[in-house]
Amino acid sequence: MLPTADPALPASTYAPPRIARPGDGLARWSRRALPIAATCWCSVAVAGQLLLASYVLAFYGRALAAGHPERWNEVMPHGYEPGRTGGNLLVAMHLLFTVVIFASGALQLLPQIRRHAPAIHRWNGRLYVLSALLMGGGGLAMMSTRRVVGDASQHASTMINAALIAAFALLAWRTAVARRFDLHRRWALRLFLVVGGVWFFRLGLSAWLVVNRGPVGFDPKTFEGPFLTALGYAQYLVPLAVLEAYLRVRDHAGPRGRVAMAFALGASTLLTAFGIACAAMILWLPHMA
Repeated sequence: MLPTADPALPASTYAPPRIARPGDGLARWSRRALPIAATCWCSVAVAGQLLLASYVLAFYGRALAAGHPERWNEVMPHGYEPGRTGGNLLVAMHLLFTVVIFASGALQLLPQIRRHAPAIHRWNGRLYVLSALLMGGGGLAMMSTRRVVGDASQHASTMINAALIAAFALLAWRTAVARRFDLHRRWALRLFLVVGGVWFFRLGLSAWLVVNRGPVGFDPKTFEGPFLTALGYAQYLVPLAVLEAYLRVRDHAGPRGRVAMAFALGASTLLTAFGIACAAMILWLPHMA
């Protein structure tokens, strides 16, 4: 007599056991590895940007508070020019918004704030967008009204960076207002990267000096040369390219693609940490003592 199914038991009781496929472990691991790699890079980047903000406060803020703004020129050529009150105020506001935007960006990236304190996320987002627009506009104003180092190609890269900041800020704001939050996060991430262009520039320059044991590919007196021209565009184009690759892989790639992207982000994290360490030793920590 053949056994019959007990109607009191679920059908799954009689289902054959699932045979694990060779790629199942890789798929599970890739789904975990990619977000972990992205989080590691963001954590290192935020720490480095907060270090730059601390340096701006410690050096520029302390010099201003002590009544010696002329010390700005030790680091920023023509940062302070006697008798040009309006221009000096413009530089001070640009530095202030640099601190605000890096601190605000760090807070904006915290998922706990977005999930459990959405009002703070919204108002901090408005502050971030406003600071980005003011910082980008202030940078362009400084270029047009003050003597700045570099050649025309570097100035063009700065203008493109400022234009991208304005465009991404407006797109991040519009998609948030329209409650298209998936698109909003993408534009906000792009804004985060282009706002950090000046930070990426300092990391790249410092790492280049350490690796080459001195200035190679540019004149340190005139601050002109092919390396600085290339770095002027790479400071935002390379991070944006990595972000677009990450978004495409995250949404469409298979396990092998996600694993490859996770390793690429891991390498990016190490390079970013190296750049931060070089910038800290050369540019920031000596002026924070």
